[in-house]
Amino acid sequence: MQRAGSCGSSAFRRYLSGRAGPVPALRGAAGAGDCVSPPPRRTGARVAFRLTELADPAPGAVRRLAWLATDDADVPLGSAFLRLFPGPGQAHVAEVAVTVHPAERRRGVGTALLAAAADAARADGRTRLLAQAQEGSPADAFCAARGLRRVLTLVYARLAMDEADFARIDAVYARPHEGYRLVSWEGTAPDALLGAFTAARSAMDDMPMSEADFGTVSWDADRVRAAAEAIERRGDVLHTVAAVCEADGSVAGFTELVVPGTGTGDGQHYGTAVVRAHRGRGLGRWVKAASIRIARDRHPGLAGLLTDTAESNVHMMRINDELGYRPTHTTYEYQLDL
Repeated sequence: MQRAGSCGSSAFRRYLSGRAGPVPALRGAAGAGDCVSPPPRRTGARVAFRLTELADPAPGAVRRLAWLATDDADVPLGSAFLRLFPGPGQAHVAEVAVTVHPAERRRGVGTALLAAAADAARADGRTRLLAQAQEGSPADAFCAARGLRRVLTLVYARLAMDEADFARIDAVYARPHEGYRLVSWEGTAPDALLGAFTAARSAMDDMPMSEADFGTVSWDADRVRAAAEAIERRGDVLHTVAAVCEADGSVAGFTELVVPGTGTGDGQHYGTAVVRAHRGRGLGRWVKAASIRIARDRHPGLAGLLTDTAESNVHMMRINDELGYRPTHTTYEYQLDL
């Protein structure tokens, strides 16, 4: 995210968790569920159900807990997934994703699933429970009704490659930035820049996030490599563009773009950030314009590029608009103080 399609799920949410794989967004008693369709019931009728805690089939650095709600005939009604983030900077944060089948909503299933997840997060010492909902969706209403606070607005946008103004993008790219040079690479950062690139990632932690408390993510060289390798194992291609300060060789700003391995469909911007000491020089616009050119030149089959940005990040919002990205939808980040 611009901090940042998809760390959720946006790219923004992936970045926040330090993971390169998909992160479930809240569908909370909200989104279309993937449950087996239960038999029709009388509208508004309460339904007897039970919650079963499930084991994580693929345990990893981020602990995951899950619950399945079923009726007395063992028909699935809904589910909840809780992510407990590792690391001292996020030891107080958990994220919940709740799904209830449309036919079973407004009968207490989602409320019970949310309560189970909140209790588990509280028992683990977490003080912030996060959830995401698309604007105007049932999840949006559900979160507000259950006492979660709306703390962040994320604007999703897309650049259609066949409509992009490449004369303007090329002009932004060609504009000189005295004292800086652009470098780019595919996959893992080159050894000569790995340390500087790792240090620059902390710039994501002080970007405008309204009232949302995501904590901070600690990056080291191993984690940077692991994130790039995860994308490669998935079959996708990671392109990174960085602005390097010629005075000291530090990475002053960077942007990441992930392209499907097929080279078709839409690419996804992951993170774009500029180190505080180098802000106000147009580096964010510069590196992003360069990444769009890479998408055009290296992946001519791409249909578009996706990005998601905190509405409070007015500088990145302006950059997206100037480069031709057009909003597609809005989601809200909700937070429950435990």
